[in-house]
Amino acid sequence: MASQLISFIILTLNEEKNLPCSLKSLQSLDAPVYIVDSNSSDKTIDIAKHFNCQVYQHPFESHAKQVNWALENLPISTPWVMRLDADERLTPELAKELTEVLANVPEDVAGYQVKRRVFFMGRWIRHGGYYPTWLMRIWRTGYGTCEQRLMDEHIVLSEGRIANLKHDIIDENQKGLSFWVDKHNRYADREVQDILSAQSRELGDALAVKQFSQARQRRWVKTTLYSRFPLFLRAFIYWLLRYTLGLGFLDGTEGLIFHFLQGFWYRFLVDAKLYEIFRHRKLQRTASNASTIEQNQVNIAGNTYSPLNLDLLTGDHLDY
Repeated sequence: MASQLISFIILTLNEEKNLPCSLKSLQSLDAPVYIVDSNSSDKTIDIAKHFNCQVYQHPFESHAKQVNWALENLPISTPWVMRLDADERLTPELAKELTEVLANVPEDVAGYQVKRRVFFMGRWIRHGGYYPTWLMRIWRTGYGTCEQRLMDEHIVLSEGRIANLKHDIIDENQKGLSFWVDKHNRYADREVQDILSAQSRELGDALAVKQFSQARQRRWVKTTLYSRFPLFLRAFIYWLLRYTLGLGFLDGTEGLIFHFLQGFWYRFLVDAKLYEIFRHRKLQRTASNASTIEQNQVNIAGNTYSPLNLDLLTGDHLDY
């Protein structure tokens, strides 16, 4: 039985609108479900207890830290673990497949990827490179840890290979467009921090080194190709390719809204926040240089000379 094979981890913060659908999709498996909550103020905890979940409280710092805390501290006794977001649910076909596959796993397999099927405003977003998106969400207990990144974090396996499951998880947030926009504004802040953090870039290499996956390919495109294009222009180019060559226009009105907001607006917002930081740094540097010049002016033979400031001549070169 699945109850003896796999446990589920769901992170929550005020997820009363999403959590019921997620938990209902797990009922047929009769498996342990661990809710790691961050002091929700709505009915999230009541809903979790209604579905007989085990609830733990832990302050939220980042998604990666919360996942790793769960892996290190929850009393998971099953041989397999699956991480599920509160706005995600298993299809009935995937629930059945898990029961069948996990009962007889090859010894060299340590993780499974599933396809994510995104719904936006009630419509399945099938084009623009959004389906299938493969996610490594199921792994042997003790074999997986989450990358220490603020955005685009993935589970990395310590050993073993990854296999694919046939069926999907469904990603459908029930909180509406205003929440989506606010969430992606916060995501943009986190992504900017990741871009500017040398530490996160080094840790991000772990995914490329340890496993070959669609996530690795997408990150390579983002860091190697996309990052070489000029700020702002690259967001437009990405959206245009995604909406035309990627056939995003086939997703209808809902698809137009989604691809424009997620493919252009969000990426443009990240660039705008980067530009704001670069501009602020440049102004600070210019002000500091001006102050240094003023303080170091010297009078020689009645004439005033100032040290040459090469930085003002060479200009400011953005590295992203």
